Amino acid sequence: MARANDDERPLVIKKVKKGGGGGHHGGAWKVAYADFTTAMMAFFMLLWLLNVSDKETLEGLADYFSPTSASVSGPSGAGKPFAGTAMDDAGTMGAGAAVVKIQGPPPTADNRDETLGHASDSSTAESEEFSPRTPDAADRAMAALENELRQAIQNSPQLARHRDQILIEQTPEGVRIQITDKDRRPLFRADTAELYTFARRLLKEIGAIVSALPNRIAITGHTDSRDLHDLAGYSIWELSADRANAARRVLAASGVSSDRFAEVTGKADTEPLYPTAPDRPENRRISILVLREAPVVAPGAGRRR
Repeated sequence: MARANDDERPLVIKKVKKGGGGGHHGGAWKVAYADFTTAMMAFFMLLWLLNVSDKETLEGLADYFSPTSASVSGPSGAGKPFAGTAMDDAGTMGAGAAVVKIQGPPPTADNRDETLGHASDSSTAESEEFSPRTPDAADRAMAALENELRQAIQNSPQLARHRDQILIEQTPEGVRIQITDKDRRPLFRADTAELYTFARRLLKEIGAIVSALPNRIAITGHTDSRDLHDLAGYSIWELSADRANAARRVLAASGVSSDRFAEVTGKADTEPLYPTAPDRPENRRISILVLREAPVVAPGAGRRR
């Protein structure tokens, strides 16, 4: 009977719910560990960057992350990481401000005005350097001289007949007049400093115009690149110098005083009129440069006593 009663008892199923358990059974430690490993990775990455970066990069990083108000006092820390905030410097931890590199004393009322004055002077100098230069009296005189020479060439039958051999241009040094050779119409006899008659007349006409000016004159002789024939020891250097001196003698006979000649030089074939064709006859020429400056020698000072 008892067993029968036992079989008739209802079946009870008990479900046991597990609680949250202790702190070591949760997931909060995983978050803390992840933060720790991230911080360590960032720290070692920072150490690596400091090791591979040069001094200029470190100073740039320190200036970038430093506050706008820089402290003038405190250790400089030059040449160390973080531009003065190294951990091993005594007193650095208590400084409380990043130290940046400051050139010179802090601004005061006096040196602020001086700094503004220097800035104004530099800006004025830059504006003068890049502003276009206005023509002065010398520029106008050179332009008038160029026009006068061109007009004289047109008015003179002798010059007009050979105007294709006369070149006039303005240069920074002054007005340059060049008389060039032409095919079958050279200025000098071959390999000599002897002027042809028409070339002597051209120089006399130009000398009559130039003699009325106060400016000094520089004469330069030029040749082409061809070597001289059967003249041992006599090169195109001597020839160009002799031709320049021959032109000087004609100008002196036309009224140009001796103290007006600043220089007489020969440059051989070093300055061709046509660099890509050094054998062209136009490269053989006489250059007369009317200098932009006024004469610095008193009249008669260059004459022999």
